[in-house]
Amino acid sequence: MNKTQLKKIKKTILKKEILVFDQLTKKQKTELFKFSESYKNFLNQSKTEREAARQIVQIATAKGFVDIDTLLTKKPKNSQKVYKIFQGRCVALAILGKETLVSGANIIASHIDSPRLDLKQNPVYEDLSIGLMKTHYYGGIRKYHWLAVPLALHGTIITSHNETIDITIGEDPDDPVFTVTDLLPHLAGKTQANKKLSEVFEGEKLNLIAGSIPLGNDEEKNRFKLGVLNLLYEKYGFTEEDFISAEIEAVPAEKARDVGFDRSMIGSYGQDDRICAYTSLEAILDTQHPNKTAIALFFDKEEIGSEGSSGAKSNFLEDFMSDLLFIKGQNTDNRCLRKALINSSCLSADVNAAMDPDFKDVHEAMNAAKLGFGICMTKFTGVGGKSGSSDASAEFVGKIRQMFNKNKIVWQTGELGKIDQGGGGTVAKFLAKSGMNVLDCGPAILSMHSPFEVSSKADVFMTHLGYKAFYSDNG
Repeated sequence: MNKTQLKKIKKTILKKEILVFDQLTKKQKTELFKFSESYKNFLNQSKTEREAARQIVQIATAKGFVDIDTLLTKKPKNSQKVYKIFQGRCVALAILGKETLVSGANIIASHIDSPRLDLKQNPVYEDLSIGLMKTHYYGGIRKYHWLAVPLALHGTIITSHNETIDITIGEDPDDPVFTVTDLLPHLAGKTQANKKLSEVFEGEKLNLIAGSIPLGNDEEKNRFKLGVLNLLYEKYGFTEEDFISAEIEAVPAEKARDVGFDRSMIGSYGQDDRICAYTSLEAILDTQHPNKTAIALFFDKEEIGSEGSSGAKSNFLEDFMSDLLFIKGQNTDNRCLRKALINSSCLSADVNAAMDPDFKDVHEAMNAAKLGFGICMTKFTGVGGKSGSSDASAEFVGKIRQMFNKNKIVWQTGELGKIDQGGGGTVAKFLAKSGMNVLDCGPAILSMHSPFEVSSKADVFMTHLGYKAFYSDNG
């Protein structure tokens, strides 16, 4: 066999890894950087699931989407672009297709919640002449990431008079910020040095510094706590009891920033999973007259197991699909709903872990995703022996791969670390229970679940193009 024959065989049979920046045209590179700026702006405006939901609805309505609930009571029901928002934290968008909904829809499902610190229901207290607030962490965090960094408070409070108060403190340059203190290295030796990492940082010590000016004289009990509460009452009009019916989240106060001399990456809080939320949002906005109905889902509660009424375990999708059948004038009985779901195809839009140059040993290199190599298809997630995974079928993975190749989408595959290293899950298995085909598909990022996750602008752009191609595919 000569060199020419060998070269031909290698070209024919070997899988090729493609760096996105090697594939892009000059025009696409310009579009990539422009797209990244709008994505960063979305991140800055969407640091909580409520804010993300509002942003999604605002952007969608500007593009002609209408509230499906208004159509359920009006005739004619002829709008082709609809949305539904549920509990202020969960959103669905749809562009009605030419085919009947019973033949299935093309669905992309992401989540808009991220790991953070939540204020407890009785948060304000004082200790050593400092006013503090107690928190309970939400989702999988590494606790030390949240120490000695500036934090902002975002939240919604329902008062005793049933008023709704939305607050954002710490994002404006003139705003105060909050922080969780850390122990200085000079005194950490005996206290921390010989402990396991899981024992060094305690959840009950992730308490925010909130103030240090007392209210009243030195005979007043809890005057530092009173000082904090009085400021909140004077500025926002809510009392200590109102914390009981509040959702207040402490999130990093920093804005999304370009990373690297070449500005090729984005560093920001909340990219897991608002990176997929934004790219799928823009993809459905770019979709015109699909044959199959295109649906974008934006769930809450994924980081705590998709529980609750706004998570993927809820009946939100079934309810939305029933409404779509109704406004299309199709049969809404249980059988038709089941068929609409089972005949659908879904991309579970979530991030994977990019292999870190300094922590290669936790990955199996042949099957690890890398930054800059495009959208990542993850056939299975789970723990150990694929426990907790929906494990996409060969047929559906083959269909998505062929669709990406046809549309010149740069893609890669990946799994979440070595087999017995750890693992994780997505919304995929909760959607797959209806019988639809589901594949996890999204970009890979570095420093996942930290306050400053890093993505490649090339992967963000390619993910958007991949989702757009999926909505247009009717095979």
